[in-house]
Amino acid sequence: MTTPRLLAALSRRSVLLAAAAASLLCTPLAQAQTPIKFQLDWRFEGPAALFLASQAKGYYKAAGLDVTIDAGNGSGGTVTRVASGTYDIGFADMAALMEFHANNPDAPNKPVAVMMVYNNTPAAVLALKKSGITKPSDLNGKKLGAPGFDAGRKAFPIFAKANGISGVQWTSMDPPLRETMLVRGEIEAITGFSFTSLLNLEARGIKAEDIVVLPYPAHGVKLYGNAVIVSPKLLKDNPAAVKAFLLAFTKGAKEVIANPDPAIDYVKARDGIIDVALEKRRLRMAIDAVVASPDARAEGFGVVVPGRLALMASQVSDAFGTKTRVDPTAVWSDAYLPAKAELNILPAKK
Repeated sequence: MTTPRLLAALSRRSVLLAAAAASLLCTPLAQAQTPIKFQLDWRFEGPAALFLASQAKGYYKAAGLDVTIDAGNGSGGTVTRVASGTYDIGFADMAALMEFHANNPDAPNKPVAVMMVYNNTPAAVLALKKSGITKPSDLNGKKLGAPGFDAGRKAFPIFAKANGISGVQWTSMDPPLRETMLVRGEIEAITGFSFTSLLNLEARGIKAEDIVVLPYPAHGVKLYGNAVIVSPKLLKDNPAAVKAFLLAFTKGAKEVIANPDPAIDYVKARDGIIDVALEKRRLRMAIDAVVASPDARAEGFGVVVPGRLALMASQVSDAFGTKTRVDPTAVWSDAYLPAKAELNILPAKK
């Protein structure tokens, strides 16, 4: 026989169960996940950990996003695929984005950069010490090599102007042959990302002390590097998803920057044949050179300085020979960035 006390207990239990169910339904994990297709600028290498960490730790999912991350084959391709709608968000060189805008003035879907990750371009000129090249002026009249789409090669006129270089002869090749041709002596210097080409040269048997690296930022070229870019459709249709992505990414990136080595596990999960030790070095080099660089510490993570961006737009317009001038206000928006306190992710300088 059911007693009044038992009925009351059952009633309270029903209320508690209903409340718990309602609470569960209100959490981000229980809500429908917004699908986001994201493309990197390159293969799954060390720096990709900055984005993979938030996926592995569930930060995107907790923000209500179902993020898929794919490898890329160059910033130009990433910009084009975000513009076409194949991808919603990408990671690409700011110069490549500017070039796309200026060469496609009537394109209806030009991506917009919404967070600066590489405050400085990783572009550099690399040579072997035995060539006698030790400074930018030594490049006068030399034979340089790089793929036609290489960011450093495309921006080389800016580097050349800043350092009085002339008479350079270019050789084009596929990316895997760049460092090989330098080692063979077929060319005298190359352009490439410092933390990529340096390690590639070492992998080909060249000792670090026998390599000369001339980073663009150290020689008068203060171009911004890679940024998070977003399709205009996503910005219009779901700005909340863009803000959620940037906040979740920032959370993971902060942890990677503070403790890089364990994050290579996320990269290995996507490409099981990577050299773990090498990719740990690559990630640390990228963080030191372009993510937590002196300029990034001075300006702040994720943001840009309008004057510096405007100068870059002018330099890219000239160096790339674009159809129209780059409009710096069209390629960048800070409207989706996390709060300043949440962008404070760079560790104190040691």
